[in-house]
Amino acid sequence: MSEAIVTEGSEKGEIRKVCANSECPVHHPKKQRQAGQADAAFKAQQEKQRREEALAQSTGLRVLKAIAEAVPVRLMKRDLLFVVGKLAPLLDERRASILIRQRGMGKPKDGEAPAKLLAAFLNKAEESALGRILVESVILLAMHNQGDTAKILRDAATAYKVDTDAISATVKLEFAAKEKDKSTKKAAPKPPAKAQSKSAKKAAAA
Repeated sequence: MSEAIVTEGSEKGEIRKVCANSECPVHHPKKQRQAGQADAAFKAQQEKQRREEALAQSTGLRVLKAIAEAVPVRLMKRDLLFVVGKLAPLLDERRASILIRQRGMGKPKDGEAPAKLLAAFLNKAEESALGRILVESVILLAMHNQGDTAKILRDAATAYKVDTDAISATVKLEFAAKEKDKSTKKAAPKPPAKAQSKSAKKAAAA
């Protein structure tokens, strides 16, 4: 509490005790409501940003895969294996894991580095797979070194005539379907617990 002079009304000029705590929910409820609204708006903004980032990432990975599928077989296998063998180790662990998932190479064993699984796959891969991995590796490395992911993907998609708008629309529909399914599951009522049979109740009583 703190002393203050009344400035309006019939008690103008008199000294009264007032609450000096601006965070007090009793004497300053408006500020509390505003703080709650601001917190809710911040959470909504965070959720929106998270969804946009997830959409962008899923779309980017789908575009990367489509670009790889459009890579023609031109170099000889020994050339592809040599180039990819030199490029792949330059990928950090996260990007190597992305390449492994994109090409369906399986999962590293416990304690096994993604680079080891990648190297084993390359030695057995066909020319077409090596060509695709080569282009994907270059794109992933460019993203790491240059930073402008959207531009790098856009340039690669243009070169290989990949329709990024169609892929983006498909990913958005998939995300919407997943969110709808999740909401439906949350809203579904839980089934009532099964009533005990009379014989079970008698057995329990005995």
